[in-house]
Amino acid sequence: MSLGKKLAELRSGTRKQIEVSEWAEVIPVIYVRPLSAGDVDKIQRKHKDFINNPTVAAMVDLIILKAEDKDGEKLFSLEDKAFLLGEELSVISAVAQEMFNDIVSAEEAEKN
Repeated sequence: MSLGKKLAELRSGTRKQIEVSEWAEVIPVIYVRPLSAGDVDKIQRKHKDFINNPTVAAMVDLIILKAEDKDGEKLFSLEDKAFLLGEELSVISAVAQEMFNDIVSAEEAEKN
């Protein structure tokens, strides 16, 4: 097995759970795999300054891209974007921050 396949296998088993109290009646837990370089690349193609200054639209796109149910199925599609944009900003921001909090900006990495 190639090193790349071994790394992909290692990464595929790790998921974080995010509980969103405002959505608890509909979605008890959101599962999220760690952001990959490919995920960030995909978001940055549409939202240029995603890492340093994420817009609300970028946060919603991140949620659509990464949110899964317990079985690993996507929770949202692009058809849900309008509904997510209608949610309270504090909820969208909190969910996106939970998904995003493992990323360190280039500027922060350079400081260390």
